[in-house]
Amino acid sequence: MGLCATIILGGLAGWLASIIAGTNARMGALANIIVGIVGAVVGGMIFNLLGGAGVTGFNLYSLLVSVVGASVVLFIAKRLFKF
Repeated sequence: MGLCATIILGGLAGWLASIIAGTNARMGALANIIVGIVGAVVGGMIFNLLGGAGVTGFNLYSLLVSVVGASVVLFIAKRLFKF
């Protein structure tokens, strides 16, 4: 996946995860992109442990994996940093 596609997928995943986690008002575009990219890595690990595939490209399945991972990242961050 190219750099532009990674940034777009990360931004979308981070934005959707921030809406799910209730942190959308506190996060900017750069934070959404970073959370989404980290979430893609975490989601890929989670899905691989469960027997599925991780991020496979720029598609809806990869967006789902990234959103799940980003939601986990935000859940842990909210517990650790109390924001």
